[in-house]
Amino acid sequence: MGVSASVAAEQHTPSSYLELKDLFNLEYAANPVVMPDGERVLFQRSSMDIMTDGVRTNLWTVALDGSDPMPLLSDTKNHFNPLFSPDGKKMAYLSSKEGQIQIYLSDLASGNTTRVTDVAKTPTHLSFSPDGKQLAFSMFTPTKANPLFSLDFKPEGAKWADDAHYIDQTLFQRDGLGMKRPGNMQLYVVPSIGGTPRQITFGPNDYTGSIAWHPNGKQVIVSANIREDSDFDVLNSDLLSIDVATSEVSPLTDASGPEQSPLMSPKGDKLAFVGYEDNGQAMQVNQLYVMDLDGANITSLTPKLDRSVGDLKWADNGKGVYFSFDDMGKKHVAYVNLKGKISVKTDALGGLSIGRPYTSGHYDVLDDGRIVFTHSTGVRPADLAVVSRRGKVQSLTDLNSDLFDHKTLNQPELLQIKSSVDARDLNAWVVTPPHFDPSKKYPLILEIHGGPHTAYGPEFSAEAQLFAAAGYVVVYGNPRGSTSQGAEFANLIDKNYPSEDYNDLMDMVDAVIAKGYVDTQNLFVTGGSGGGVLTAWIIGNTDRFKAAVVAKPVINWVSMIGTSDIYTYMTKYWFSDLPWNDYQQYWRRSPLSLVGNVTTPTMVLTGELDVRTPMAESEQYYGALRLQGVESALVRIQGAYHGIAAKPSNLARKVGYILAWFDKYQDKPEQQPK
Repeated sequence: MGVSASVAAEQHTPSSYLELKDLFNLEYAANPVVMPDGERVLFQRSSMDIMTDGVRTNLWTVALDGSDPMPLLSDTKNHFNPLFSPDGKKMAYLSSKEGQIQIYLSDLASGNTTRVTDVAKTPTHLSFSPDGKQLAFSMFTPTKANPLFSLDFKPEGAKWADDAHYIDQTLFQRDGLGMKRPGNMQLYVVPSIGGTPRQITFGPNDYTGSIAWHPNGKQVIVSANIREDSDFDVLNSDLLSIDVATSEVSPLTDASGPEQSPLMSPKGDKLAFVGYEDNGQAMQVNQLYVMDLDGANITSLTPKLDRSVGDLKWADNGKGVYFSFDDMGKKHVAYVNLKGKISVKTDALGGLSIGRPYTSGHYDVLDDGRIVFTHSTGVRPADLAVVSRRGKVQSLTDLNSDLFDHKTLNQPELLQIKSSVDARDLNAWVVTPPHFDPSKKYPLILEIHGGPHTAYGPEFSAEAQLFAAAGYVVVYGNPRGSTSQGAEFANLIDKNYPSEDYNDLMDMVDAVIAKGYVDTQNLFVTGGSGGGVLTAWIIGNTDRFKAAVVAKPVINWVSMIGTSDIYTYMTKYWFSDLPWNDYQQYWRRSPLSLVGNVTTPTMVLTGELDVRTPMAESEQYYGALRLQGVESALVRIQGAYHGIAAKPSNLARKVGYILAWFDKYQDKPEQQPK
């Protein structure tokens, strides 16, 4: 056996490697918006705040040649989601500068700012009316709870337990929020110079997402699911026209699937949106549509593009639409004209998924067709770049050189594989440790993405880079079921998950081993959410891994139904019947059914507040492992929902616990005397 990576690492200065404390020094650019002068770009500069254990977002500008970066709103508060008025003279934005997040309006010439709202909940999805005199937004609007019963004889001043929660909603909780309070997302309008917001939608449905004003300024167009059975038909949203004066609702679409993200054309004659006809499969491809303002002449501009589209932006001349899509693990920006001809502008969007290497990215378009975008390099979080119409890329920002210039990180290396199941093409990426020497042997970590209908790519990943800095070779990839390779590839696991995705992951491990630098006695596996499902499935099928960390998993599909915040979606799209009608299909796909085979030392790690893959799933797997006599541990991350990385310290704890568990079981050769 060769020298272990951990021994080799001792030959270098620790500060030259990425460390857990460096998570609090990361910065990234997001949400670029070309300014009205066409010479500068406004962007969100986000950084980790070690004192508040959160992300601080400020607004900065930079010239389109990369010169003269300047703060526009930069302090200890959060300022974000900027939006320019139609005449380009004013900017609306959200800010916590006075405590609760409110809408503010800044005059660009004078710099004078007014507070537009004084609301109790956070406004979202700002949209200027065509004349710039009004702002529409959505906001959670509570309704009064109506308990079936309450005690009415509590003495004044008595200290009793809180009232019971009386729940008669089907979807009664939301991950990231916890117990769903009575109420819904509703639309409001407010004078852009400030005033009293006026509610224009009502009822038990959510009106949220992008808001498109009709050119006459009398209606707004939004996406909402207002069907009576919306809790059980969760994807079936329609585009609706809302009369601003009367609140009258007029449906514009009525397809079987979702129609969403409405975007008005510059000429005010067409509406672009995304959606699909629902075919009942777990993964379906969003197409880009255009239609007349009355809902007539709906036409798909991407009928042959077997990839989901999003983030629409009309060209200024109204002759086409820009959009983003994922292909083979990379996020692209493309343009399609109104006849359906598509041209790709860049494939390098990314850098916004700080923890794990998910596809990500934001962009904006200049009048001359250049694209400003968040640039993915694989070894740093997002900076801004601009790509010319001929494909030349120029960097505009450099937010992390102070942290990374003196550290060694290796680029994710593409590994193309043929599946042993059916010879399909599989993409994986390998991240090697700093100062990697292919003549030596290194322990390996297989890291598995969630979803399962999502995609990894050659993005920056703090988790992968920290694993590599600790001396591990890291492999991650897109097994069948992943997006970015078309609907047919993603739906190979439709009503059949987990299945041969297990074989694809083993093929990735074997392909790295074949390179000759992996210590086959030191293989480790981890993954979160859907990756936690697959990690538990793997150790129920093989004992080749020395240790495993199963993060935020579903262990028992039967018990998950009714306890997760997406249980009505799961029963409809992931299974063919309800569990009490067909128990076997749920059980045979549950990792708990294989726990009798497990011998791998296993840590189970989940956020204490998680309601997407509830803590009870992790608890019953941990209990089963203990009953089986398997070396095991349970880690409950405090204050964390499903998105553990929302707090930098919890991301550090997650990585730290994983590495500590693997280090505990790694066979390390004795260090040779110097």
